[in-house]
Amino acid sequence: MARKVYYKYNPTTDSYDRVYPTARQRAWIVARQFIFGILFGIVLFVVAYYTLEFPKEKALRAENERLRVQYQMLGKQADEAFAVMEDLAERDNNFYRVMLQADPISSAQRYAGLERERQSGQLSDDELALSVANKLDRLDKQVYMQIKSYDELRQLALSQKDKLDHMPAIQPISERYLKTMASGYGYRVDPVYGTQKFHEGMDFSSDIGTPVYATGKGVVSFAGWKSGYGNCIDIDHGYNYTTRYAHLSEIKVRAGQQVERGEEIGLVGNTGKSTGPHLHYEVRLRGAPQNPVNYYFYDLTPAEYDEMIREAENAGHVMD
Repeated sequence: MARKVYYKYNPTTDSYDRVYPTARQRAWIVARQFIFGILFGIVLFVVAYYTLEFPKEKALRAENERLRVQYQMLGKQADEAFAVMEDLAERDNNFYRVMLQADPISSAQRYAGLERERQSGQLSDDELALSVANKLDRLDKQVYMQIKSYDELRQLALSQKDKLDHMPAIQPISERYLKTMASGYGYRVDPVYGTQKFHEGMDFSSDIGTPVYATGKGVVSFAGWKSGYGNCIDIDHGYNYTTRYAHLSEIKVRAGQQVERGEEIGLVGNTGKSTGPHLHYEVRLRGAPQNPVNYYFYDLTPAEYDEMIREAENAGHVMD
């Protein structure tokens, strides 16, 4: 590009003289071009940065997105694992520790120092990675606590073998003879009086003459007629446990007799305050009624146990 040349009219000579810029003007011209060049370069860089994606940058963005998806999936898997741990904790406190009469583990002990994280969708990449790491750490601590609990229960079980032999631990009627679960434990409508009452045991509907078995080792404390219960057997299992078997058609043991778990002690009947052939069965600990469904852990598979709980909760037809 040709440089511009400037001229100025000289009246003395009646001609045009060439005008040369001063040093300051030349410096300003150079500086102006330099500044313009820098600004133009910055504008080009910004436009290119936000409109163009170079192969390396594109690969890094794709890798970053893959990592984010993987972290989110890992976070969801950790949440699913927490749900499993919650179920294990529930069974630990309300089944295994009840069975062994051990104190439950409080939430303060089980979750000491552990806090839940925010949802992964609300987090930046760095926060998401930190959240997943915290979840895995929390899960590791909960698993450790559960393992310690099981170790404690195992030691209790080993040290209490005699106690376990005496505890009620099977169904009083064999599964093959059982027709249906007539009623579970809890508040039910009395079939005779039509009033709401607390049903302190479970009713098993079965044919008259179906064998009834002792659910744990113990001594027969009562065998005979009891008002409302008809022919009835009470067994003292020791360790503060007692069981009751009511409405029998026949009693096959006597008071003071020692019995073993699984030993036949009577036959299903329809005696006493009863509206049909069935066995009324109770479990008591220190005289307080317990839900018998928690004491069938020796002869039921996990699937059968879950089905027993479902039937006991839904069955509402009391037969005594």
